Amino acid sequence: MPSLIDIRRRIRSVKNMQQITKAMKMVSAAKLRRAQERALASRPYSNIMGRVLANIALATAGSDEVADLPLLQVREEKRVQLIVVSSDTGLAGAFNSNLLRAAQRFIDERRQSELRIETIGRKGRDYFRRRNVALSGEYIGIVEKPNIDKAREVAQKMIELYSKAEIDAVYLVVNEFKSVMAPHLVTRKILPVELPRYVEVSIYRAMLESLSAYHAARMTAMDAASSNAGDVIQSLTLNLNRVRQASITREIIEIVSGAAAL
Repeated sequence: MPSLIDIRRRIRSVKNMQQITKAMKMVSAAKLRRAQERALASRPYSNIMGRVLANIALATAGSDEVADLPLLQVREEKRVQLIVVSSDTGLAGAFNSNLLRAAQRFIDERRQSELRIETIGRKGRDYFRRRNVALSGEYIGIVEKPNIDKAREVAQKMIELYSKAEIDAVYLVVNEFKSVMAPHLVTRKILPVELPRYVEVSIYRAMLESLSAYHAARMTAMDAASSNAGDVIQSLTLNLNRVRQASITREIIEIVSGAAAL
């Protein structure tokens, strides 16, 4: 049976951990508010652009001039580019593991294609490195502070590859923000498409959505960790009281036994 000192030490340790998880939850809650505002602000522009592109495609169907646009060329998907948007850090429950499982399913379903993988976020990069998968590119440290310039850098690379027919399609796998309790996994095709600006906005929006979903997942994970720590503290406190009572009872028995012997 552990001693009173050991139990008190464990209670102290768990309480310290609980303080850390509560602080991390508060930090993620503050960051979530800012990230959510930016993600929600990007949605109307992206959605309207998508509808405009659909209308343009419908109106110009059969036009030889439009059919010659490099980014509108629809080819058999022999060479596919996948962009995986993960987070740079963990402690967010199943946020990254669910995303990477979705990416792996995408890869497994396209074994017949020549697949290129680009990662945005350290967790995605590390996942493929551990499996000795060669990456066509990696971007670290840009998810925490998304900006349109970085999105444009990735987009221009994709546009150039597609225009030169080095790839036949570009897909994006990302956790979009749905609610604090549940991110929404999305696999979206962003090329072929008519406008380069749409590719930029799609990648930028993916960064914003991923950041919001990450902080929501982290806040939920830290809340669960804090609650679990509270349960552990309660259990250890009960155990401490039992050990203390057993110790007192043993001392009383020893005193009574000594008195009876006298």
